[in-house]
Amino acid sequence: MTDTHRSPTGYDLTPPTEAERERLEADLTAEEARVLLSHGTEAPFCGVLLGEKRAGVFCCRECGLPLFRATTKFESGTGWPSFTQPVDEAHVTAITDTSYGMVRTETVCARCGGHQGHVFPDGPPPTGLRYCINSVALEFVPEGQPLRDPLHRGDGTA
Repeated sequence: MTDTHRSPTGYDLTPPTEAERERLEADLTAEEARVLLSHGTEAPFCGVLLGEKRAGVFCCRECGLPLFRATTKFESGTGWPSFTQPVDEAHVTAITDTSYGMVRTETVCARCGGHQGHVFPDGPPPTGLRYCINSVALEFVPEGQPLRDPLHRGDGTA
């Protein structure tokens, strides 16, 4: 890859090639694929990461890009993991979502485009934002552990 796009925090945001994308998608469970690839939503209060409280980082389940730090996670009472801000604004892309007769802001991974959830303007300080994210769209990496690097981008540790 000669033409890379890096985030301000140094992560390679170059989208996966078609062959890489096929490999990444083949590694997903049916539920992960339904959420990440088809913009689905998991049932509330069922996600395995809802109660995760350890130090670390929450990464995109599809491509491994770090999306949210555990220090920004809060209990919103909505039934989905909620965060006040991403690791890096460049890691999460906002898209206007007009499905289901309402206007919301969908959030997707900036590297692979996997659907994560939605962001709402009703969160706590310091941002006032609530990134409401599907557990199956994320994977948790404990602090100090190596990040899963399925694209071999050298992403480092949590």
